[in-house]
Amino acid sequence: MGNQVKIHNFKTLSHLVTRLRDDLNNSDFVLLYAYNGTGKTRISMAFKDKGRQRGNSDTLYFNAFTEDLFSWDNDLDNDTERILKINTKSNFFNGFRELALEEKIFAYLERYVEFDFKIDYEKWEVVFSKEVKNPKYRPNKEEPEYVIQNNIKISRGEENIFIWCIFLAICELTIDNAEAYNWVKYIYIDDPISSLDDNNAIAVASDLAKVLKRGAGRLKVVLSSHHNLFFNVMCNELKKYNHKRYFLHKNGTDGHTLRVTDDTPFFHHVALLSELKQAADSNNISTYHFNMLRSILEKTATFFGFDDFSKCIYGVNDETLYARALNLLSHGKYSIYEPIEMGADNKELFKNILQEFLRRYDFYLPELLVKEAK
Repeated sequence: MGNQVKIHNFKTLSHLVTRLRDDLNNSDFVLLYAYNGTGKTRISMAFKDKGRQRGNSDTLYFNAFTEDLFSWDNDLDNDTERILKINTKSNFFNGFRELALEEKIFAYLERYVEFDFKIDYEKWEVVFSKEVKNPKYRPNKEEPEYVIQNNIKISRGEENIFIWCIFLAICELTIDNAEAYNWVKYIYIDDPISSLDDNNAIAVASDLAKVLKRGAGRLKVVLSSHHNLFFNVMCNELKKYNHKRYFLHKNGTDGHTLRVTDDTPFFHHVALLSELKQAADSNNISTYHFNMLRSILEKTATFFGFDDFSKCIYGVNDETLYARALNLLSHGKYSIYEPIEMGADNKELFKNILQEFLRRYDFYLPELLVKEAK
């Protein structure tokens, strides 16, 4: 018998949220790692709604709905003045006008991007500008080499970073006891870096950790992410503080499980393999499991310096068939959001590939002890 890892099972979102809030009675931080499609955004909203049920709002949150508080007017008629409009009905913007956040926002923003912005507090609009190469510039001429281009449309990734920097600035104000945000008792952050590369993921995690450490002991924080590098950085940054760490898994329509990882290192790779092994053992294999299996082979190949994931199954029987199957059955159209159960032949193929991989790379996959939540 190997070491047993406790998993707490929750049949409803309400039960899960109650557990998270209970954890925060004795912890400063709760860190959740979960794959995309697990329902992280729904959980963050249920956590927020639980506070409203008890009285007034108590949660400042960042998730996909936060990004939806901003919308573009692209000036379709003239195609010249593109404006990001702000939905001011949210408590998120309580202190904007009075506290003049531009400097705080820009202090973060300049670390990631190279554009400027201005907020119109009368119209609740944001305009962006950027220094660009002057097409009229010629050496030894009076024209400047660079000029400011106004009313630009920034990319989706840049927009996400801009909104994230606003959130960081508001977190600072909340920690500093700004009156406009004295209603905040909890901060809930879900996947702030979905479109960032690894370097920026580390930078964002570092900046966030610095802010959250300042509020430790006063504000309680839940952080959920599917990005393993970001999650690992946050775990390392906050390990000296009173915190809990979980793997969050979906279990049925509204059910979830929390796998405690406080006493064991975080291994994203092993977590994925554990889930795939369970799928194979139960014969409950969906199309997206091939995506996960290929991802594991690619990461293993990178670790060992192989130039292709197929080297991880090099020399096994049916090596060519396995490689072709992983290529064919790991296309993006097979989504975790709409799982489609595999046919019998493909299920057997999946099991064979996974078995050969685990035979060659003998990962320790701990037994799981499921504990029903009360």
